[in-house]
Amino acid sequence: MFGSANLRPQASLGRILDDLGATLLELIHGDPGRGGEIGGVAIHDPLDEPVLPRDALVLGVGLREPAEVAEVLRALGRHGAAGLVLRAPVAVGPELAAAARESGVALLGLTRGASWAQLAAMLRGLLAEGDIGEPGPQTIGGMPSGDLFAVANAIAALLDAPVTIEDRSSRVLAFSGRQDEADASRVETILGRQVPERYSRLLADRGVFRDLYRSDRPVYVEPDGTGLEDFSVPRVAVAVRAGDEVLGSIWAAVREPLSAEREQALGDAARLVALHLLRIRAGADVGRRLRADLLGTAMEGGVGAREALNRLGLADQPVSVLALAVPDPAGGGRSLAADVNLVTERQRLADGLAMHLSAVHPRCVAALVGDVAYGLLPVARDDDGEERAVRIATEFLDRVGDRVRAVIGVGPVAHDPAELQEARSNADRALRVLRTGSGRGRRVARLADVHVEALVLELRDLVAARGDRPTGPVARLRAYDERHNANLVETLRAWLDAFGDVIVAAATVYVHPNTFRYRLRRLAEVGGIDLADPDARFAAMLQLRVLSPPGQRVPRRET
Repeated sequence: MFGSANLRPQASLGRILDDLGATLLELIHGDPGRGGEIGGVAIHDPLDEPVLPRDALVLGVGLREPAEVAEVLRALGRHGAAGLVLRAPVAVGPELAAAARESGVALLGLTRGASWAQLAAMLRGLLAEGDIGEPGPQTIGGMPSGDLFAVANAIAALLDAPVTIEDRSSRVLAFSGRQDEADASRVETILGRQVPERYSRLLADRGVFRDLYRSDRPVYVEPDGTGLEDFSVPRVAVAVRAGDEVLGSIWAAVREPLSAEREQALGDAARLVALHLLRIRAGADVGRRLRADLLGTAMEGGVGAREALNRLGLADQPVSVLALAVPDPAGGGRSLAADVNLVTERQRLADGLAMHLSAVHPRCVAALVGDVAYGLLPVARDDDGEERAVRIATEFLDRVGDRVRAVIGVGPVAHDPAELQEARSNADRALRVLRTGSGRGRRVARLADVHVEALVLELRDLVAARGDRPTGPVARLRAYDERHNANLVETLRAWLDAFGDVIVAAATVYVHPNTFRYRLRRLAEVGGIDLADPDARFAAMLQLRVLSPPGQRVPRRET
């Protein structure tokens, strides 16, 4: 019934709601103070029996019908689960409320727009924080927390061999001294901070990574003479784990297999490295959440904005607002893997923007808020801050390149907290135009650059909410096209877009100018529109842009 994704018990349900409730989770039923620490996270699976860690938090992906939810709640209550998360909004009725009360399982709602992958990642980081011990001196195993180079040197001393600590992608996180005692492949790895692809492929072909990630014991890797010449010194490696998650690995260049004592020392070292990696990850997650919360509070305005800016070090400092996003070509119809990749890409870009801005000004701040990365860029009071922000945003996207189609909206300079909310709104409006592809190929824009396009999008929102449809000449032309498989609406659109230039308009729809002129006369007759009347032209253009955008045009007849 449930596929388990075990996490080590570190946080209570109340703590999770305190940390994530403002942005991701809301309590619908139940007492968050009931029960102890969350023992892990599980994903709902209707085809399997539940195998849950104690006080599990269950993600009810796909659960919607009240009767089904009530049945799951009762099953979770029998297995001692702490909570069930459903996608908001949750249709709460008497049956569901009774099931939640009887089972003792808290019912929570996941905010609309947030992904299950995002929630799972945040829960993993939050529940991992307790793996690093109680608050106190920031040391683990007698070494500064997160200092992987100190850890690598300590492991090298225990094994009497040069050591690297690597992540799951074989990127070198830290290394010890004495690397000159290894072979040329290790030297190349250290210089590039990444295991070269040819060595990774060799290890994968020999099944080394498979054995490494399946076993808790060190794996001995000896050159077999058929690989690469630069790989001449044997290796011993061990996976670094936190529960069932592989965080990375430790590699030592050795001349012979390790003794039993040194194997034990390497296994103990792997657990120590796991704690350091978790501390680094948890610290980064906490820092990101704090920056995102403060940034969001500052941009919302109100009484908390000034205090948030104080904590960000930006009080009494004019700032420009940058809003960065990645357009979603799938329109929300993504697979789970694509969804995870998109979340990762957004966070990577947000981190990159923060680094880029910090190089421009030491007091810049950037963070991911929802699916948009916002940046606050301090500017001089007598400076043209908006132009400078556009230039800095353009430089950042030029460095990112074309591999990721990121876009940035730039808001005006906010001279005090009261102006920050409007500056963010302007940046968001410009960003929306760029994300929808209406910005005529721009990657960076101020609202002034795309104001008309923003107004058109907002008008479309308004007419969609009201359910308005084309009327008058445009409605008559659409009806005629649908009945006769004609293309009079397309002809009118092309003519208006070309400012009445028949030659240009005919070329855009690939017909002879004489044919186009005939269609113009025909559409004037069918639609009852006076093309010489500027008000009639404006009305038609407005309806075509707002009520009947190009994506809704009827099929064009071949000629």
